[in-house]
Amino acid sequence: MKNRLKVLRAERDWSQAELGMHLDVSRQAVNAIETGKHDPSLPLAFRIARLFEMPIEEIFDDELD
Repeated sequence: MKNRLKVLRAERDWSQAELGMHLDVSRQAVNAIETGKHDPSLPLAFRIARLFEMPIEEIFDDELD
């Protein structure tokens, strides 16, 4: 699943570890989501959307190219 997490994190000048602290997940989990190796659970996707004050659809794109 494509996502804008890395861009959103960079806009706030947060490291992966800092974002992980905000979301209560590890830096490795943030990295796996950013690189598309792992899709977030639905509860985590909602936490990410709330943190960035955006709809989930603006952060994650499940369309196949």
